[in-house]
Amino acid sequence: MDKSKRRFLKSKRSSHSRLPPIQSGDRIDYRNMSLISRFISEQGKILSRRVNRLNLKQQRLITIAIKQARILSSLPFLSNEKQFERAKPAPRTSGFGTRKK
Repeated sequence: MDKSKRRFLKSKRSSHSRLPPIQSGDRIDYRNMSLISRFISEQGKILSRRVNRLNLKQQRLITIAIKQARILSSLPFLSNEKQFERAKPAPRTSGFGTRKK
């Protein structure tokens, strides 16, 4: 195999090791906001298992905890509300009766 082709076959995982996302002593609960906030994107979405590096059971517990915190209003549904504001409509320049003479 050619060296130029070999570089495309590298693993997608990063080479540096990081700490596991959930320590053995961490309790997955809707009140543990420091833990929950690590698994939410900037837009307020729940991150996937692939991004979080969690197993299935942990991801389910995190998802339930985030949803409970949202319902109890301790966590907002949307984090970036400015993104959803309406832009001012542009003035119309063409239409009926605006013909130049």
